[in-house]
Amino acid sequence: MLARLGEHWLAAAYRGDAWLAALRPLEALYRLAVRRHAAAFATGRRAVWEAPVPVVVVGNVTLGGTGKSPLVAWLARFLVERGWSPGILSRGYGGHSDHYPLLLDADTPVAVCGDEPRMLADQTRLPVVVDPDRARGARRLLAAGCDILIGDDGLQHLALGRDLELVVVDGRRGFGNGRCLPAGPLREPLSRLDEVDAVVINGEPAFEPPAGAYGMALVPSAWRRLGDGRRVPPASPPFAGPVHALAGIGHPARFFATLEALGVQPIPHAFADHHRFTASDLAFVDERPLVMTAKDAVKCRGLAADDSWVLEVEARPDDAFIDWLQRRLMSLSTQAAQRAARAAT
Repeated sequence: MLARLGEHWLAAAYRGDAWLAALRPLEALYRLAVRRHAAAFATGRRAVWEAPVPVVVVGNVTLGGTGKSPLVAWLARFLVERGWSPGILSRGYGGHSDHYPLLLDADTPVAVCGDEPRMLADQTRLPVVVDPDRARGARRLLAAGCDILIGDDGLQHLALGRDLELVVVDGRRGFGNGRCLPAGPLREPLSRLDEVDAVVINGEPAFEPPAGAYGMALVPSAWRRLGDGRRVPPASPPFAGPVHALAGIGHPARFFATLEALGVQPIPHAFADHHRFTASDLAFVDERPLVMTAKDAVKCRGLAADDSWVLEVEARPDDAFIDWLQRRLMSLSTQAAQRAARAAT
């Protein structure tokens, strides 16, 4: 019930429903708390741990899905291709462990690590650590031999220092009504975008993007059969007719629209982000094919039929972003060498 209420509230915040104006006094208190939180770290009242290697945080200023995790996976592969040894750091929302920091292995269950870390570990085959204490988790990745760290989310977790901050924005929904919680979908005021290193818009923007923002597209890369991993080109769906489409992500409508763009007719089944699926969620009255997102697939192993299909997607940033990132990585490499020299003296 609470999840459904949250979905309705988030949809209203992005639409800008008038009744949200009643929550503006609470928004003022929230903004004050955000300012005090940031000031505590900026003035040294709360400690910031600086890693001896570069840290790149990929986050967002809004609630709901923006395409952040696909950009994390793309960034990880991009770094590997250029000789880095990246590790991924996550809060692990939706999972719970009695032992942190948690370095994922092939058998770490989603209930322990969370869906997004499990997905990123499967997609990248790189070290992924889950820890609510980001600095402690970062130290575990250093022990694993990583020479650059990627924070999946964590823009607002200021106890861990960072060298680059990348913010991902959904092109269709943008910033909603432009107001902070609980009167709108913003985690931080829009002025925060003036402080980050890059803003990346996922999809064609339906709003005036911030000056200097870069573009990104989520591109289907393959249909993957859940049972045996068989892969089929996205333009050749391995089924015909309408399909049951499962989406427990931050923005299910984007997944359904992607299916339609591929010529697939979805029967939509939207769930709250990070939803823990049960067998009854997948008990449909007919035997039509079932398709789902990669994030949902890690939670549906053992629940969904082996002949269910997963639509894999990849982030494709524009050339301007790639050029900018390559220049910044050269600077980070120099900074890393200087840090190592200082540590050795």
